[in-house]
Amino acid sequence: MTQRWKEIDTYVKEWLKEAGQKIQQSFSKELLIQTKSNPNDLVTNMDKEIEQFFISKINETFPEHHILGEEGYGEELESEEGTIWIIDPIDGTMNFVHQQRNFAISIGIFENGVGQAGYIYDVIHNELYHALKGQGAFMNDIQLPKLEPVPVEQAIISLNATWVTENRRIDPSVLSPLVRKVRGTRSYGSAAIELAYVAAGRLDGYITLRLAPWDFAAGKVLIEEVGGVMTDLEGKPLEILEKSSVFVSKPTLHDEIFRTYLEGKWNK
Repeated sequence: MTQRWKEIDTYVKEWLKEAGQKIQQSFSKELLIQTKSNPNDLVTNMDKEIEQFFISKINETFPEHHILGEEGYGEELESEEGTIWIIDPIDGTMNFVHQQRNFAISIGIFENGVGQAGYIYDVIHNELYHALKGQGAFMNDIQLPKLEPVPVEQAIISLNATWVTENRRIDPSVLSPLVRKVRGTRSYGSAAIELAYVAAGRLDGYITLRLAPWDFAAGKVLIEEVGGVMTDLEGKPLEILEKSSVFVSKPTLHDEIFRTYLEGKWNK
């Protein structure tokens, strides 16, 4: 690991701690809530404030770097060239508003299209999942072990109930047999939390039909460091500047689920 990435890592961890304190303090204040594209797509004053906080810190410290952020304060990027910070200030805004838990700050840093650093900070539980390429993944100071194989019958899969009921993206009959086969399903309402949990072995896999880069960028770095597999539902690699379906799991489980339940059965 170069001195440059050590320096970046130190800054990010400091900024995450500061951002986490801002979020904690917001619980005692009135929250301003707006909707984005539909009534269930929420954005709060804290989403905006936290994103602007990170952007100002990055611009000040690393002015040559690029930033892609969920709330639109970053840049319009068409190329993966250079160093790109991909930020979700509060992933799981609906949980943040309704539960004050099950949300996270997510930051993935890519260089020329390759994930170099990933951070998912569960503010409420003070759990920071972090990884630098080639250095392993950690939860706080605990190194996460490499993911071990598990058969489908013993797997806990994170899957939103939307995808096994009538919806616009997938025939419910595609994933229903998988739901019946696995040991159990979960849904946390935050892609960042779900990806962190797969990396930590708390979940064996996660399937979703549509995520933006800021939802999966940090998790991609974490997953790769523990030997997990992350593709879209067609088995293709994820493009870091494109929205995509996402299927992530332990290695042999990924192959088994893909071949048995997904291959050739999903049309965008």
